Amino acid sequence: MSEPGGVAAEVNLASCLAHFPYFSADFWTVLRSVGLGLRLLKYKRIKPFYSILDCFLDAVKSHPDKIFLHFEGRAYTYGEVDRQSNKVSRALQAEARLKEGDAVALFMANEPSFVWIWLGLAKLGCPAALLNFNIRSKSLLHCFSCSECFTVFAELQGAVEEVLPTLREQGISVYLLSESCSVPGINALLDKISQASDQPMSRDLRANVHIRSTAIYIYTSGTTGLPKAAVVTHERVWASSFLQAACGVTTEDIFYINLPLYHSAGFLIGLVGGIERGITIILRRKFSASQFWDDCRKHDVTVMQYIGETMRYLCNMPKKENEKNHKVRIAIGNGVRPDVWAEFLHRFGDIKVKELYAATEGNIGFINYTSKIGAVGRVNFVHKFFFPFTVIKFDIEKEEPVRNSAGLCIKAAVGETGLLVGKVTQRSPFVGYAGNQQQTEKKRLRDVLKKGDLYFNSGDLLRIDSDNFVYFQDRVGDTFRWKGENVATSEVADILTMAYCVLEANVYGVKVEGHEGRIGMAAVTLKEGQDFDCADAYKQVATYLPTYARPRFIRIQPSLEMTGTFKMKKVKLVEEGFNPAQIKDPLYFLDPEKKTYVPMTEEIYRAIASMEIKL
Repeated sequence: MSEPGGVAAEVNLASCLAHFPYFSADFWTVLRSVGLGLRLLKYKRIKPFYSILDCFLDAVKSHPDKIFLHFEGRAYTYGEVDRQSNKVSRALQAEARLKEGDAVALFMANEPSFVWIWLGLAKLGCPAALLNFNIRSKSLLHCFSCSECFTVFAELQGAVEEVLPTLREQGISVYLLSESCSVPGINALLDKISQASDQPMSRDLRANVHIRSTAIYIYTSGTTGLPKAAVVTHERVWASSFLQAACGVTTEDIFYINLPLYHSAGFLIGLVGGIERGITIILRRKFSASQFWDDCRKHDVTVMQYIGETMRYLCNMPKKENEKNHKVRIAIGNGVRPDVWAEFLHRFGDIKVKELYAATEGNIGFINYTSKIGAVGRVNFVHKFFFPFTVIKFDIEKEEPVRNSAGLCIKAAVGETGLLVGKVTQRSPFVGYAGNQQQTEKKRLRDVLKKGDLYFNSGDLLRIDSDNFVYFQDRVGDTFRWKGENVATSEVADILTMAYCVLEANVYGVKVEGHEGRIGMAAVTLKEGQDFDCADAYKQVATYLPTYARPRFIRIQPSLEMTGTFKMKKVKLVEEGFNPAQIKDPLYFLDPEKKTYVPMTEEIYRAIASMEIKL
């Protein structure tokens, strides 16, 4: 017979758990967060500085024969990747005369050489600028200049040749991952790498690298219309690498990366996080929904990455009997809709979805460690200690924070949507963008809760409910997200106005039922006496914009509505969407098969709504 006191204790415990259903998840997350926070403090103080490269080198010493990378049927051990990166270091040191602090642009797709070239650069103390391999022309040149790269390592020869004259004028050296190259000004480096020694590099080559040194540059779209180079310090690299550990990934896990390595998700969370854990990574050149689960089964994958769109693609695949026959236990990513999330779990089994919220350049992020469907994170006191933040009232129409009579911002109420801002402190700094002080300053918000304070403006609208769950609501301003990529509206508008018939263009994103993010649309005015030239407009966007940034819908207007400060109004246009039954203005649809814009009909609209037309 149980003791009365024991029964009472059991009842009290059950009552406590009923009132605090997330107590266990909160407790273990707080414990884990404290441990990771203490590690970061240790790395800040330790001399000489211990970087993620040193973590990799320790992994090489402890398990040199463990598989680090699997790629297209070939396996590479930690020891092999280390030796190959030594050869890269020596070849670049000899050929490019690189020295500590020199920034080098990597213009490459996902492949093992991307990894050992980055490691080779790190061994020389050189930060790498990770370029989106989809960009071309003006955007590509801009990326080189804003991070002050004087060396480019590329495998995409054609794209580099387009801008080679300008690169040579600016004194930028170009190295191609090939045995030979007949183009003057492009140096083949593969033969030099193969002939170089694979002996370890001296630590003295990076003796001046410290926790606040620039480790890499990752490019993010913004309101300038051109990519911005977010400065990622070694401190930020370490903090990002801990996300896998925070999500419960262990040294025995096998991690699947199919997101591009130029993205912070693929590089920082996936690759660098994998190094911190000392795990095996399955690297794929690009995402494939049809081969995803076959890859997972073939390589015994236990942790996968996603963005909202990739999760939806998996759910849209035809159903199979063996869908739950896999070992995936954790999915780490962001941007998945609640309905897709629920369908994913129903289709593919009990996978712990760890939805994240973060920005490459930001100083605040969240993890939904409870796997509650729909939330991007959960707030606890340890999180607020390391990353102080607040959510403030925001005027959508004016696109600015609401301030009181004292000129200070007003905190949003519990459950109210507002602008997320992160306090800039020693523990949570905001470094900004390389070579772009103006855009860096735009992200700084002063006099938020008291005069003289400084916060990072995330540009995102979120809400936090009474249970401390965080929900992403929308993006603010001139950037929207489509196909997992940020699209800067002013860049798209600039390209559209290159079409001879177009006078002005107002670009924005509109929601499409069944899709994450917003698809590109533009309201344009035409030059006097001109009709809309479908072929010329298509030619401009197809030539100068990646597929995800091309406006799929064009709306012809007699004039563009402006604010009192001469900014183009977008809110009403966004709300009206692209339904030809409700819009009197002429509408056009970008038809990729016909390679032109065609008149938007109700038939096309219905085909998009029923997903007969794939966007």
